[in-house]
Amino acid sequence: MLRSRIIGTGSYLPDRILTNVDLEKQMDTTDEWIRARTGIRERRIAAEGETTSDMATHAARCVVEKAGIRPSSIDLIILATATPDMAFPSSACIVQHRLGISGVAAFDISAACSGFIYGLGIADQFIRTGTVRTALVIGAERFSKILDWQDRTTCVLFGDGAGAVLLRGEEVESGILSTHLHADGTYADMLMVARKGSRNPITDELIQTEAEYLIMRGSELFKVAVKTLEEAVVEAVEANGLACEDVDLLVPHQANIRIITATAKRLGLPMEKVVVNLDRYGNTSAASIPIALDEALAEGRIRQGDHVLFEAFGGGLTWASAMVRW
Repeated sequence: MLRSRIIGTGSYLPDRILTNVDLEKQMDTTDEWIRARTGIRERRIAAEGETTSDMATHAARCVVEKAGIRPSSIDLIILATATPDMAFPSSACIVQHRLGISGVAAFDISAACSGFIYGLGIADQFIRTGTVRTALVIGAERFSKILDWQDRTTCVLFGDGAGAVLLRGEEVESGILSTHLHADGTYADMLMVARKGSRNPITDELIQTEAEYLIMRGSELFKVAVKTLEEAVVEAVEANGLACEDVDLLVPHQANIRIITATAKRLGLPMEKVVVNLDRYGNTSAASIPIALDEALAEGRIRQGDHVLFEAFGGGLTWASAMVRW
């Protein structure tokens, strides 16, 4: 069977580290308060002038080098981001140019924190139909530019970074077994940034309002997230005729430690089988899963034949899962 096999991973994180102690100095919060509610100790912040496409390009070059391929062999570029460089052209086209590729399809997708799995699902369909052979899927975010740094309920949660994977179509038993993508716009106003859209074109008045920044109804979002993620992981397991105990490693979206532990508990997975790095990077949205995956591989936590499960939840509201046999 023609499957999309992950032939390489890569990631990039900005140099600047912003700790909870740093945040204590600029707002009414404490390291203990943040860690107790989120599990986050610090996050990375992009340098002045460093854009989403800059970070995405770093991650793309990293995965190309590690996979040992030429950029010219890439047939498709998908960049998942909620913080593109500009409305258009897409940040994916900018990355394509920097990689020295031309002529192949390159586009952004917007599914917030679920964006990377959405990108995997789209690329997997292109590969399974034989339209492309090698696809580059990137998740990259610069959330530090859309946060109100006086709002302790949101600004403490997010960080900047990028991660990427290369997929190649091969006649193998390993690879992406299934992806499951969902959305429910009923809850669209639970997590949003209203700026820069046709509904709220940029004006001097808009810049002075909260529409410029990320807005989140945290407690309500938490309840919906736990429920839908439980459904998503079970869906991926059952779709492949597996049992929860067959999952060798869970690579979740890094949003909140309480959400991650609740999902692991639903699967009956010990935390030793769960990748967690949000304590060091915070929530990097669409970048969180590919960054975590790249680190897990570097640490030797994934072996050939392992069943690796991805899951994510984000604005839209969107949620998604993917099962991979390594």
